[in-house]
Amino acid sequence: AAAPAPSVLELLLIKPCLGPPASPAAPNPQAQPRDKWSKKMDFLLSVVGFAVDLGNVWRFPYICYQNGGGAFLIPYTLMAVFGGVPLFYMELALGQFHRTGAIPIWKRICPIFKGIGFAICIIGLYVSFYYNTIIAWALYYFYSSFSGTLPWASCDNPWNTPDCTNYFGKSNVTWTNFSRSPAEEFYTRKVLEIQKSGGLYDIGGIRWQLLLCLFLIFTIVYFSLWKGVKTSGKVVWVTATLPYVVLLILLIRGATLPGAWRGVVFYLRPDWGKLLSTSVWVDAAAQIFFSLGPGFGVLLALASYNHFHNNCYRDALVTSAVNCLTSFLSGFVIFTVLGYMAEMRDVEVEDVARDKGPSLLFITYPEAIANMVGSTFFAIIFFLMMITLGLDSTFGGLEAVITAVMDEYPHVLAGRRELFVLGLITVCFLGSLSTLTYGGAYVVKLLEEFGAGCSILAVVLLETIAVSWFYGIQRFSHDVKAMLGFTPGLFWKLCWVAISPALLAFIVISSLLEQPPLTLFEYQYPEWSISVGFLVGASSFICIPLYMVYKLVWTPGSLKQRLAVCIRPEKLMRAPQAEGVGMAPVL
Repeated sequence: AAAPAPSVLELLLIKPCLGPPASPAAPNPQAQPRDKWSKKMDFLLSVVGFAVDLGNVWRFPYICYQNGGGAFLIPYTLMAVFGGVPLFYMELALGQFHRTGAIPIWKRICPIFKGIGFAICIIGLYVSFYYNTIIAWALYYFYSSFSGTLPWASCDNPWNTPDCTNYFGKSNVTWTNFSRSPAEEFYTRKVLEIQKSGGLYDIGGIRWQLLLCLFLIFTIVYFSLWKGVKTSGKVVWVTATLPYVVLLILLIRGATLPGAWRGVVFYLRPDWGKLLSTSVWVDAAAQIFFSLGPGFGVLLALASYNHFHNNCYRDALVTSAVNCLTSFLSGFVIFTVLGYMAEMRDVEVEDVARDKGPSLLFITYPEAIANMVGSTFFAIIFFLMMITLGLDSTFGGLEAVITAVMDEYPHVLAGRRELFVLGLITVCFLGSLSTLTYGGAYVVKLLEEFGAGCSILAVVLLETIAVSWFYGIQRFSHDVKAMLGFTPGLFWKLCWVAISPALLAFIVISSLLEQPPLTLFEYQYPEWSISVGFLVGASSFICIPLYMVYKLVWTPGSLKQRLAVCIRPEKLMRAPQAEGVGMAPVL
């Protein structure tokens, strides 16, 4: 096969200094033995399980109705087609071709951008610090659901206050701004016990019940990941498929509730005027990027265990379509129930649908379940669904960190995966302790907002630029052809080179310029906490410029020679033709 054309940057820097660039071949599988997925479905379910997470259930429905209902599907679809799916495809192809994790892969693409790999790992740790705590809350609810009467079904409990108002099955009940449902008080005063915290200044002690729940969650995660894709690939057959069974059951039940149609109308009623608002397009782009998950290193890691000739193009289209359709389906599951609650409260749907984020899953939906026939059964399957949705994403997020670090330091960690995974899980558990305190919900909100907000979008932007502009779109297309037998079309190349980076830059700039006040349960976050949040976000991204400086300083030669070396893929072994790489030249 002929060598691909060099990128523009290489024509300016590399050719005069080092000779013609070449496309690196995939590593020799005999020289570097690597695990493989036992079955193709193990890989597909792992990708679907990572992409379809709790955000599909709580974030998409809220953003959809907030930004014009059915009209929001237009910008959402456009952002998916021109932004999310192309980057999803790019990451799967990169991981499958280079067969390595998010840190060492940059030696084969553009060494000066290796800091992206370290940034991805730090972001993965931040996410694990709060995301698993949300799963622990769901486990607490799951345990509490095994009772004849759900504990959040009435106001007759020790944790309830005079503001507790139960309107189900009662007449002449007045709902005011001070009213609190039994489900809300169970969540805030029993599960979180947030009343014992004075805010971020005084988060209080650790809730031992939540500590036990989190310990159990991390135990499940450890034994799912300790042996690699051979074990996690089997676990996802349950954790990735069960949510769809539960969603279907809940959808059928929700559709039969009185007032369900009100929720559906509210969910899909188009407000075409919203399309003129810039914020709607920003929300659509942010939702699709966070939902599909490029930039977290997970797609790179999971695809690196594929066979070289696996059709990752088809995988990208199928799994991204499943993800988007799941979000849309979740909207019906949520809003049929919100319509039912509006009917019971005798208020408008928008007054019921004020809750967003975790509150939608831990207050609004459980409240409706508590007043259904067969409430115990529906509560058990609902929170079991939440646990499995969360575990899938945790598997993917931590596998990205594990694969990246073990591939970067193979001589130290080879044969020691079990110990390394144990150490990583321990770090994640200790890092989560602050989220288990009485004020832990405030910490979760802060980490959710800043731990993986603008920083991950900026990382994806730089990743796209590094691959398309520095590695070269022709070279990348040559790699794809070596695997699949055909070159990506003009549409994909345009998206990778220009459209997707432009969308990402648009989101990052808009997000930085528009910073709404951060609040939770009527608690206004202090200014210093916002500064801490920005430091948390910057602490991961700063790895990228720091590594660039380090690489340039320690590389010998003139500045032009250093730049040439730092942006050129390092020498790789020639792969055998049996792997489909052919006679691609090496440096």
